[in-house]
Amino acid sequence: MPFKPHWAVAFLLFTVCRCFADDDHEMEEFLKREYSLSKPYQGVGSLGSSHWELMGDAMVTTDQVRLTPDMQSRQGAVWSRIPCHLKDWEMQVHFKIHGQGKKNLNGDGLAIWYSKERMQKGPVFGNMDNFTGLGVFVDTYPNEEKHLERIFPFVLAMVGNGSISYDHERDGRPTELGGCNAMVRNLKHDTFLFIRYVRRRLTVMIDIEGQHEWRDCLDLPGVKLPLGYYFGASAITGDLSDNHDIISLKLYQLTVLRSQKEEEEEEEEITVPSVDNFELLRLSQDEQGMSGVAIFFTVLFTILGSVFLIVIGLVVYGHWNESRRKRFY
Repeated sequence: MPFKPHWAVAFLLFTVCRCFADDDHEMEEFLKREYSLSKPYQGVGSLGSSHWELMGDAMVTTDQVRLTPDMQSRQGAVWSRIPCHLKDWEMQVHFKIHGQGKKNLNGDGLAIWYSKERMQKGPVFGNMDNFTGLGVFVDTYPNEEKHLERIFPFVLAMVGNGSISYDHERDGRPTELGGCNAMVRNLKHDTFLFIRYVRRRLTVMIDIEGQHEWRDCLDLPGVKLPLGYYFGASAITGDLSDNHDIISLKLYQLTVLRSQKEEEEEEEEITVPSVDNFELLRLSQDEQGMSGVAIFFTVLFTILGSVFLIVIGLVVYGHWNESRRKRFY
């Protein structure tokens, strides 16, 4: 049977596709509408048949779900009614933060959740503290005075097990898994947040430059999240404020081929959210997070301390040498 050219082309395309698939773990994605929120937001917050429920000051308009208006002391959220039992998933968030406040006179930010608890008001970007699950925060206001090494707004992620508190005074530093700065306020183009959880690996990326390109923000293996949690988005304002808008939340199911070894490693059911080697991660971040000013003063005081000890040593030696001379004369 002769080998026809179109079979050769088809085989070549198949081989190339397989190569690209291998680079991305032979991953395919499928939009899951029951976990997604997008226009025209039919029935959101008003119908019991809707997959999404509003809380607090959140409201639906024709263009977005507004979590908070640009007013003081408001908090709102939108939560999925259906628990998610997908093993691997990807959330693409189309959002907008804007208001009348000038730089550092706005706040406080919004959060995207994959959480055991839902519809709970609280201080953590409009959700409860000591939550259980994953929170990805777009923090727009620096609470800690010593924030010279960090530019706000800042995107960070945290995994809670129900007993870990979010430290507002330190902008979540003690419990953050990592993050990146993201100048997302008052932009004329669209802004996006990308959260992927696959093979117990958490990846966060942003697209805020209007170039339709993802920029890396966080990539961390060893993140363990149980099945059956809820997706949500929340925001809060205090003395300072902003409009916090969700245009869409699109959840994709990822199908990933796993080796036999990987299947065996992931057979154990996860009941409590956790992160492998979290203490080592915190230690590394603390070392890397030391600001230039802190390093300068550390070196300065070390040098001054050394000089002081040398001077004291010379004075003591001088007195000892003088007394020794007097004994001989």
